[in-house]
Amino acid sequence: MLVSVVVPLHNEEENVEELYNALKSVMDEDGNDYELLFIDDGSTDKTLDILEPFEKKDPKVRLLRFRRNFGKAAAWAAGFDHAKGDVIVTIDGDLQNDPKDIPKLVSLIGEYDVVNGWRKKRKDPFVIRRFPSIIANWLISRVTGVQLRDYGSGLKAYKAEVVKNMNMYGEMHRFIPAVASWYGVKIIEVETLHHPRRRGQSKYGISRTLMVILDLITVKFLQSFSTKPMQAFGPIGLACGIIGFAINLYLAFLWFSGVPIGHRPLLLLGVLLIIIGIQLICMGLLGEMLVSSYHEGQKKPLYVLKTSSNSK
Repeated sequence: MLVSVVVPLHNEEENVEELYNALKSVMDEDGNDYELLFIDDGSTDKTLDILEPFEKKDPKVRLLRFRRNFGKAAAWAAGFDHAKGDVIVTIDGDLQNDPKDIPKLVSLIGEYDVVNGWRKKRKDPFVIRRFPSIIANWLISRVTGVQLRDYGSGLKAYKAEVVKNMNMYGEMHRFIPAVASWYGVKIIEVETLHHPRRRGQSKYGISRTLMVILDLITVKFLQSFSTKPMQAFGPIGLACGIIGFAINLYLAFLWFSGVPIGHRPLLLLGVLLIIIGIQLICMGLLGEMLVSSYHEGQKKPLYVLKTSSNSK
């Protein structure tokens, strides 16, 4: 079994050499064939200069170089696209994840499709990092229905077929287990070690939580309504239209009874609800047309078959 270890790096010159040595030691002892795939995400320090000699002297090291900083989601996407392994492991480049946990995660692949690392004893500041993470993990679990305690962990293992060609942008990398759940994958979460950051600067802040919430809305919509947008807009549009029609029917009855209705705010509300209802239903129809064209043009599957070692 070939294991691809994907490591995104951005300005980690103080950690990259120790990380390489630790990964090399663990993977050599593990017994599986492996490759180390480092992605330099537009570093402006000496990270790339330190990585290049590793690539030249070690045939198991591959290096992808970004022209600028595209973000962690893009780095993971590039790693998934270029990884050759049957199993793909992701790990952060700040030495807070422990490479010694990799064999434990890899050993569960086969029985499970996704193994998520859980930083149970997390060594980060509570207010800035851990508290926003607790809120984000609870919210993501509630919205997506995929119950995990640590969506933000960079240490994960995947069957290659799960993440190959998975589109990611923004902060979507942290939602991979939730997105993958659409394919019916088996997910498990295991406790992993976590160390305090000893060198370098963290690339995360409390502002990331707001971006996570916005991306969560996208994930939930894609998860539930990507192939049936009318079911997202249609019920709300129908409800608004029916309420608006009922209000105007009531006002029409009053008008025929001789009661003036031109000055009543209820008339404006009824008309507004009908207009909103028509617009939402039209949005649903446009969405259905776009989805139909997208799936036919891109030949996107409406179902996924589970592969097995016995399949030919």
